[in-house]
Amino acid sequence: MEPVKLLVIGGGGRGSGYANFVTKHPDLGKVVGLAEPRDEYRDVLVKSCGIAPENVFTDWRQAARREKFADAVIISTCDALHADPAVAFAEKGYAMLLEKPMAPDEAASRRIVQAVKDNGVLFAVCHVMRYTDYTQTLKGLLDSGVIGEIVSVQHLEPVGWWHQAHSFVRGNWGNEGTSSSMLLAKSCHDLDWLRYIMGVPCKRVSSFGSLYHFRKECQPAGASDRCLDCGVEPDCPYSARKIYLGRLAKGHTGWPVDVLTYDVTVEGVTEALRSGPYGRCVYACDNDVVDHQVVNMEFDGGRSATFTMTAFSDVGGRKTRIFGTRGQIEGDGSKIEHFDFLTQATEVIDTKTTGSTITSGHGGGDSRLMESFLDAVAGNDPTKILSGPDETLESHLMVFAAERARRDGTVVEVG
Repeated sequence: MEPVKLLVIGGGGRGSGYANFVTKHPDLGKVVGLAEPRDEYRDVLVKSCGIAPENVFTDWRQAARREKFADAVIISTCDALHADPAVAFAEKGYAMLLEKPMAPDEAASRRIVQAVKDNGVLFAVCHVMRYTDYTQTLKGLLDSGVIGEIVSVQHLEPVGWWHQAHSFVRGNWGNEGTSSSMLLAKSCHDLDWLRYIMGVPCKRVSSFGSLYHFRKECQPAGASDRCLDCGVEPDCPYSARKIYLGRLAKGHTGWPVDVLTYDVTVEGVTEALRSGPYGRCVYACDNDVVDHQVVNMEFDGGRSATFTMTAFSDVGGRKTRIFGTRGQIEGDGSKIEHFDFLTQATEVIDTKTTGSTITSGHGGGDSRLMESFLDAVAGNDPTKILSGPDETLESHLMVFAAERARRDGTVVEVG
């Protein structure tokens, strides 16, 4: 089969990661177009992917006005800017890979799904956790009945102290008005994954959470509003100097350091901390998303699940306990431990993958997602997609219901 021709909308971390995956697998695909408003991001990808000048755009609308010139589009703009390009390219007949979340609200999410269905295009959302070896091994065990019927699940996402500070306080997802809720931006992965693991619809939810710590009231006495000028910075675990210059001193120039600037030198990063958003004190930002949240879910048949997201942890793999009528499973994103009630024996399965690039991340799920999507497009086979429009809308509705429940202090029916 011919390599899939791709148009990339948004050349930031996710878009460039997927584009770079394709350049390393030319038998699977080729990036033939790019829309990216920032010169430095656009120029690097144009050069690395060898994109023809006539297919390079500063705005996605320019690409959408053209006749269709690629097989598929990857949309990896900011969350709030997904809906319009998704609808436009669906109407052009492009197969579509859409970065999660679909959109920051229910109406826009439904609009995308309707456009995809009306135009009959192949559609996938980047719920990469479904695609990992760990998840597929776990799902196979559960479906085989090794623990009988699933009764309840405990699932933890330890976001991590510095990751919260980077992405959800100083970064692009810190303010709900310009991005989305924390539960949608970071944890729609997890509610989607729980729905996939449970195998039955979620009926109703409740939720609790707040912005507990990253507030002006919690700023230490004597602290400055920028880390480079702060007298108490040495005692602060959220110090931008530690998070970025500390990593740079160890030779780490990738994520999260390269988010600040393309000039990943001491001088370049220092200037970014002095003048840009990532040098701000975590207690003096415009963030408003929660830093901890619990979601309680009732699934079809009376099954239950709890999900906890917290900033106040080490950065590590998600941890899950699944309780069934004949056994129990514990997992951490790579290792699975199965305890059988009848034999009282424990089986350990290790699915660990290694790597630190954007497409080796999420336990290898990013790479597997790209392979599955490109295979689906090449063969016009939607069965290769584990997170199509209906599946994604259902798990997004779980998130929206949970947020309503948290804000209103009620139990909310899903959908």
